[in-house]
Amino acid sequence: MIRGYSAQQMRDAEAPHLAAGEPLMQRAAAGLAAEVRGALPADGGRVLLLVGTGNNGADTLYAGAELAAGGADVAIVMTGPRAQEQALASALAAGARVVPLGETARAAAAADVVVDGILGTGTSANPALRGDARTVVEAVQGVTPRPFVVAVDIPSGINPDDGSVPDPLVLPADLTVTFGGYKAGLLLQPAAGLAGRVRVIDIGLGPDLDALRPTVTLPD
Repeated sequence: MIRGYSAQQMRDAEAPHLAAGEPLMQRAAAGLAAEVRGALPADGGRVLLLVGTGNNGADTLYAGAELAAGGADVAIVMTGPRAQEQALASALAAGARVVPLGETARAAAAADVVVDGILGTGTSANPALRGDARTVVEAVQGVTPRPFVVAVDIPSGINPDDGSVPDPLVLPADLTVTFGGYKAGLLLQPAAGLAGRVRVIDIGLGPDLDALRPTVTLPD
């Protein structure tokens, strides 16, 4: 069976590992970088990171650091007034660069892969895109042909618990790289139709999730 968990259940599963100082974010970022690398051409390719202000954006930046260190051309568009400082510093030190919000469409048109790291599971109350995040997604949506899109944990704008989409502006993913286990919303429509192929990265939460009752179960 495929088991889907709520955002709160995922946080509960993560809590003892975070308290013990386990590097969950680094595990997530390494898995994300590996999946993005698999979608890039052999010469390294070009990646555009759409980076939000929370942990989702930090995962994206750490993955971008690995990709840049491995030879990819990595550009960053910030969708909020700040980013996790250590993660941003890591990406910049590896050779990534920040491009202005107004250059999003040009950067997306040049990219082989766009990574949607704007919103994560912490926005389940109202995940609709707003402000600069909305502007950035509209710019990427307008690019033809559209680059390959990888969503980080969930596509920004969907509800991770029930799969609802409160606003039609969502950047559909070709691949969603989610961490620890399936978010319930990724298994439910309409969000499931926006997630593309879903790849679950093991970050060490298996026994914790096995002890919980999933909110969604589907046959394999």
